[in-house]
Amino acid sequence: MPYFDAASSAPLHPVARQALLASLDEGWADPARLYREGRRARMLLDAAREAAAEAVGCRVDELVFTSSGTRAVHTGIAGALAGRHRIGRHLIVSAVEHSSVLHAADTHEAGGGSVTQVEVDRQGRVAPASYAAALRPGTALACLQSANHEVGTEQPVAEVAALCRESGVPLLVDAAQSLGWGPVEGDWSLLTGSAHKWGGPSGVGLLVVRKGVRFAPQGPADERESGRAAGFENLPAIVAAAASLRAVRAEAAQEALRLRELTERIRARVPGLVPDVEVVGDPERRLPGIVTFSCLYVDGETLLHELDRAGFSVSSGSSCTSSTLTPSHVLKAMGVLSEGNVRVSLPAGTGAEDVERFLEVLPGAVAGVREKLGAPAPATSVQQDVLVVDALGKRCPIPVIELAKVIGDVPVGGLVRVLSDDEAARLDIPAWCEMREQEYVGEEPAERGTAYLVRRLA
Repeated sequence: MPYFDAASSAPLHPVARQALLASLDEGWADPARLYREGRRARMLLDAAREAAAEAVGCRVDELVFTSSGTRAVHTGIAGALAGRHRIGRHLIVSAVEHSSVLHAADTHEAGGGSVTQVEVDRQGRVAPASYAAALRPGTALACLQSANHEVGTEQPVAEVAALCRESGVPLLVDAAQSLGWGPVEGDWSLLTGSAHKWGGPSGVGLLVVRKGVRFAPQGPADERESGRAAGFENLPAIVAAAASLRAVRAEAAQEALRLRELTERIRARVPGLVPDVEVVGDPERRLPGIVTFSCLYVDGETLLHELDRAGFSVSSGSSCTSSTLTPSHVLKAMGVLSEGNVRVSLPAGTGAEDVERFLEVLPGAVAGVREKLGAPAPATSVQQDVLVVDALGKRCPIPVIELAKVIGDVPVGGLVRVLSDDEAARLDIPAWCEMREQEYVGEEPAERGTAYLVRRLA
């Protein structure tokens, strides 16, 4: 069964498995102890730290291991903010950061700090000038991911890092998605990563704090990992994480070329195989293995189930796959279609035959879901100036489906007023208009929910 969700968690690399099993026998003792077993464990820990530091491009004493990538993010942000609290309490993040960064920003704001969220373009990329504009005398920290976890867009980290350095502001880079492909360029100050993203075991993260960065670890003091990651080290997992990072780096250049060709095949062919599809993310500056697209008139959760039954494991940023029934914050920030969203993220070793079979299965899966939902057929035009679509109480993608069914019933220049109380409609209706070359006029309050106005242009 092809597993196409490596951006969530990559399969365990064979080198990681070997290192994990070996270190279970050799690395079970306390590396802080001076007896033979402890010294052996310390040697394994030191070797893992050296390997990880070499891969990151930092000093050995700048890197600590944490219990997860999320813990590394939270520890890094909290420590950097605390270390610079006399400078100010202003934090800068991008609108498409991983939820771990945004949750840390929410906590900072709830505690009295201020947060500026930098917007992105339609391809999910920040403009360095936007970070420059957000910097101010009281800025304590800026955060920017190296590449996006949902659409694969790479960010201009080096340019932003240079701007932050000029202003004396440290930049924390969440490199979870990109670290397996290569070191992060630029003069960044802090960096985080997560082993299960590159084929290491889960439960291991890393945090790098450059020398000279003011950093005050939060929480009770602990002597392990330079006082920045409390608790007994999971040594076998750490050894496996470092070994697998070195292994995937050795394979990265060749594998990147191969996976980029496969994802480009998906990007190029899906719009021709499936009507009413929007491929999202930067077409050039993106990670090798990720491609994301959204399908009009499709319930994302149902589509994922159909693909799962066909033997493909993919993920989605669609609001229809979320218990909150709100769109993905990444897709929302980009202003692209969220309904029927599919993220394909290929693990190392994915075969071209698996991608070809996915392209064979996808059109039928989408068509089947659209048929179940009653997606629109060509409509007969009726002379009418304004038409009201009542989609209150209906979740995505029903409001857009109902809009598409009736747009042909108004004359060119006529209006359709869509009533909806689903938050996803605020994103999906404008996105539909752009895809179908209709004019999104705007929204206005309604007795219930919101009224979205669409003018027929074609």
